[in-house]
Amino acid sequence: MLNRKDQRLRRSKQTRVRIALQKVARLTVFRSNLHIYASVISDDGSKVLASASTAEKEVRAQLGAAGKGGNTEAAALIGKRIAERAKAAGIESVAFDRGGFAYHGRVKALAEAAREAGLQF
Repeated sequence: MLNRKDQRLRRSKQTRVRIALQKVARLTVFRSNLHIYASVISDDGSKVLASASTAEKEVRAQLGAAGKGGNTEAAALIGKRIAERAKAAGIESVAFDRGGFAYHGRVKALAEAAREAGLQF
């Protein structure tokens, strides 16, 4: 019997195989209860080209005294930051890898904010 984490990882494998065939950089998302993390990974998967998360000191300061990274406002902020960092690294378009998470809530907020900031996927 698979637990929730194993089920999510099983779902994510199919996406990663499909994205690898596209030969484009991928925007990966990981969410925990407290934080959300986003990374742009090169097309061959060998290195991280840009990253952003709510665990960063300046982001926690921006989110206020509680430093809550587990909400949609924080996810939207990370989406904007990852798009800016990806563009600074010379990346205009990516494939969105939601890592087996449903496209809903924080994952959706991050994706929409990244699109609004000019990242294409």
